Amino acid sequence: MLRCDVLTLFPEMVMPVLDSSMLKRAREKGLLEVNVHNLRDYTMDKHKVADDVPYGGGAGMVMKAEPILRAVEEIRRTYEERGEGVRLLLPSPTGRPFTQACAHDLAADSRRLVILCGHYEGIDDRVRLSLRPEEISVGDYVLTGGELPALILIDAASRLVPGVLGDPSSIIEESFAEPLLEYPHYTRPAEVRGLTVPEVLLSGHHEAIRRWRRKEALRATYEKRPDLLKDRELTVEDRQLLADIIREGVPGAPVPCGEEG
Repeated sequence: MLRCDVLTLFPEMVMPVLDSSMLKRAREKGLLEVNVHNLRDYTMDKHKVADDVPYGGGAGMVMKAEPILRAVEEIRRTYEERGEGVRLLLPSPTGRPFTQACAHDLAADSRRLVILCGHYEGIDDRVRLSLRPEEISVGDYVLTGGELPALILIDAASRLVPGVLGDPSSIIEESFAEPLLEYPHYTRPAEVRGLTVPEVLLSGHHEAIRRWRRKEALRATYEKRPDLLKDRELTVEDRQLLADIIREGVPGAPVPCGEEG
């Protein structure tokens, strides 16, 4: 079971996702528990002010330290009194990159994951200095707040909890379960607007299908994420398939974001 708490100024950003699709089913099965806390409930003034202007000037607002410190201390105390450990996470561009290995690490952790969502221009740094949260980055880009990254952490970790996915083999075969992108998928009908399903997938020949899928996974990785193949120890079959792919040629590489035209 994965147990999480989300601390946010905007619970309405988080709850619709938790009440939908796989995460909803996981919660209903008792495989995922998520408590969402409104940080404004931990303020001390009647207006529930949780942010203020930055010292030194500049645009935007900064989340105040005291409500966050109070929230984390109260939540931590509550769970520790129950004998539950707490792991404090902070989605942050300065954190370690979030990977599938990190998702496995979170899913396997018996502690309660408390995720602090920043917003506006950021959080008063005295929160980081006082609480020493584990900082995790979901990518090299800027978002409005930490709510979406928090949901990414929960989604990626919860689907690794046994019983959350209907077919456990899905975890094994998908992208980043190993350092390869996933092969293409097809479903009925066999033809859509003149585009047909590769014949091998209709053949019923399990070994041929397995080999085709492996080759297409290698092809996708070689063409789109060659960095994943760097220093990777390939099997004899993988080396043969990759050699075939190279001989067949690589189509024009996509233009990276921000470099169009």
